[in-house]
Amino acid sequence: MTDGLPHTLRSDARDNRARILDAARAVFGEEGLGAPMREVARQAGVGPATLYRHFPAKRELIAETFAEQRRACHAAVRDALTDTDPWRGFRSLVDRICELHAHSRGFADSFMAAFPEALDFAADRDRTLRAVAELARRAQETGRLRAGFVVDDLILMLMAHRGVQEAPPAARVTASRRFAAYVIEAFRAAPGTEAPAPLPPAPRLQLAHSPGTS
Repeated sequence: MTDGLPHTLRSDARDNRARILDAARAVFGEEGLGAPMREVARQAGVGPATLYRHFPAKRELIAETFAEQRRACHAAVRDALTDTDPWRGFRSLVDRICELHAHSRGFADSFMAAFPEALDFAADRDRTLRAVAELARRAQETGRLRAGFVVDDLILMLMAHRGVQEAPPAARVTASRRFAAYVIEAFRAAPGTEAPAPLPPAPRLQLAHSPGTS
């Protein structure tokens, strides 16, 4: 009887942790890192004490919530750097980072370090930016990435890309892919000297109307 009790408690704790992480992905993913911890607890169906027992600090919850996206970001950087064609690698990195951001506002906030809670992501961001700098150098040597590109342009791109989060959820990835395609053409040296790749499909978006407009 007593032998089964600790196992039951451990199983309950695992279930609670899984529910908390699922809720955090949904809440932070949709609302960003500004969403309160109590909303995560509410959606997880646990009390605040249970939430803080598993994750005493918000940054710990954020780090665990986006661990999978962080691994995907690392893989995108690694694959881009090992591509034998630096320009192709550069393009793939832009595509994949944009798609990661499109899936989650919280991950975008974390990568951009827009909140103090995102400090754990600083090393990831710095690693990515160093990789972009090296990849850009190689791509510029091929003559296919414009000479004026600087790493800060990636941050500028992601700042603009964050607007994709305002699109309806069903359209975000489609919008992100089209956005990335346009940006890549802007980064290309001497655009128009070679046939651009076909654009991804356009998302179905509807602009909000101001009161009194038809």
